[in-house]
Amino acid sequence: MIDVAERTGLHSVLRVLALDGGGAKGFYTLGVLKEIEAMVGCPLHQKFNLVFGTSTGAIIASLIALGHSIDSILGLYRKHVPAVMSQKNAPLRSQALKRLASEVFGNATFSDVQTGVGIVTARWLTETPMIFKGSVAQAHGRVATFVPGFGVSVADAVKASCSAYPFFERTIVRTSLGEDVELIDGGYCANNPTLYAIADAVQALQCDRQDIRLVSVGVGVYPEPKPSLLIRLAKRYLVSVQLLQKTLEINTQSMDELRKILFHDVPTIRISDTYATPEMATDLLEHDLKKLDILFQRGRQSFASREQQLREYLM
Repeated sequence: MIDVAERTGLHSVLRVLALDGGGAKGFYTLGVLKEIEAMVGCPLHQKFNLVFGTSTGAIIASLIALGHSIDSILGLYRKHVPAVMSQKNAPLRSQALKRLASEVFGNATFSDVQTGVGIVTARWLTETPMIFKGSVAQAHGRVATFVPGFGVSVADAVKASCSAYPFFERTIVRTSLGEDVELIDGGYCANNPTLYAIADAVQALQCDRQDIRLVSVGVGVYPEPKPSLLIRLAKRYLVSVQLLQKTLEINTQSMDELRKILFHDVPTIRISDTYATPEMATDLLEHDLKKLDILFQRGRQSFASREQQLREYLM
């Protein structure tokens, strides 16, 4: 594991990447990151000192921190996301998500990460965040008992961060102390994990605000898809999907408004464009690979409008 505190001393600035949740819409995120990686000319774990992610952003952030290229992550998404999201109910989706996490992450632990990482989840019983990290330098207390990722595997932490209840089952993880903790999707507390990332940079790592360069990447904003006849008949299901989607979007926007107010002096690029045309209608359970590839293309286009500023931040 790379020591975050030691590594930040090698740079004049602290570069932070924060990735939103949004289920299948993470293809948009990968489009943005594909262009950023090509611009900087190296794997993103070598460029960013901290990488935070929630839900689909947690999958991407963890793979980046473990040293994966964006092309390899995109290949995994194309293989696994339609298989997970096309399942008909929560138990089947959860089983498919567990298989994804196991195949993709294997036995990786938070001691294996190559840069600072933060994976956001939410505790079901106490309704508080639980953030999995790899370095004691990111701890905000209890330093003497710090264990990377609380002793939980990366696969289990990521699965928990993606457990968008009730469309996925809640996830129980066991810590190194033998505690069983029931977790749900981190989007319920911070679908946009930017504030948690800044807190680590400013409070834990003691970095001056003006020395931070934050890149916050969302999943885009889209019209609601027209439900099929079967879903319209299952009115309760339709309302639940809409409520979850709205909850996550409100959370995302609230976090970004707070970031602007509380940390307006932290240099930040926010990338998450809005699309209003009907053909862009989609949601977090999208499993049409053609539509998902369009989201990837839109992400690449969103990069273009910020390319010069990103170059100034990262090169």
